[in-house]
Amino acid sequence: MMNPRRIAAVAAKEAKEVLRDPITVGVALIMPLIMLLLFGYAITLDVDDITLGVLDEDRTPASRQLTEAFTASGYFQLERELTDPHAVERALQRGEIRLALIIPPGFERALTRHEPSPVQLLVDGTYSATATLVSSHALSITSGFGHEAPPPALQLETRVWYNPSLSSVHTVVPGLYAVILMAFPPLLTALALVREKETGTITQIYASPLSSVEFLAGKLIPYAIIAFVQMAMVIAVGFLWFGVPFQGSVAFLLAISLLYVLCTLGIGLLVSAVTRTQLVALLAVLIMTLMPSLLFSGMLFPIFTMPYVVQLYTLAFPGRYFVDISRGVVLKGVGLEVLWPSIAIVAVYTLLVFALAAWRLKKKVA
Repeated sequence: MMNPRRIAAVAAKEAKEVLRDPITVGVALIMPLIMLLLFGYAITLDVDDITLGVLDEDRTPASRQLTEAFTASGYFQLERELTDPHAVERALQRGEIRLALIIPPGFERALTRHEPSPVQLLVDGTYSATATLVSSHALSITSGFGHEAPPPALQLETRVWYNPSLSSVHTVVPGLYAVILMAFPPLLTALALVREKETGTITQIYASPLSSVEFLAGKLIPYAIIAFVQMAMVIAVGFLWFGVPFQGSVAFLLAISLLYVLCTLGIGLLVSAVTRTQLVALLAVLIMTLMPSLLFSGMLFPIFTMPYVVQLYTLAFPGRYFVDISRGVVLKGVGLEVLWPSIAIVAVYTLLVFALAAWRLKKKVA
């Protein structure tokens, strides 16, 4: 049975250790904000100011109107007026333009006769995601260009829910909550316990009447408080600085964040229980937490677009589930009735890593 006084004593000791190194505390609180700002501005899926090259072989008012339609859209910036097909190829090869618009001779004449008026769009496909967006913007402009035509029998009206502006910041920032909390708390807890192994003070713990669960709980409390403050700060910065709309309950997200914080801290404790040096613990934490949370959580790349085997692989990382939780609460405004499966998996994951850490530490003592 756990003794609260013993846990409080370990927590007080660990808090003193933390406060003796204010630089570490400052870095632990400031680095998540720096990471949020850097990633929030650097990671963008929006495509603006696309460099455009135009080869106008018709040189009529209609061809000039089409070019102006591209530049007036706000997506394209006219970089070069090209003179021949070879110039188009060279501009694309050198990366001077991302899109080439080729208007053939007879373009205006075909328009006035209500005949098909073909134009050619050449897109730099070096970055496939960007090329898809560029093509989409260009096709929307060309499809709406021309003289009045009879309305179609079927009119399609599209509306985007949850992120009407299609802003990548609104998608990336809630996903960053999972990455930031997976990056720093496990590192702090792993290094704290391994440091005691390196200095030899861990033997005093083994000789004390503390149980492994009491020791881990006492070690956990100060870092859980720091991690929870980190989460509150990044949520506030995401809402106030980046203007991410918050559709759901802040209290609900903070409550689930506390569970996720315990999960990430448990991973750090588990790493510290199986490693002996701070260098090995540092590398293990980076491999187990930061890299998977960036690549396999769905923060950057949609999981449903990944190969099926990789989709199964992502199930092993709790960051995947918290990305769904944070985006569900922030953007969709959903709660427990929708998110309970992901919350349950994070809870089971938390219990599992703590059980393994306690078992490993108890085995070490024995």
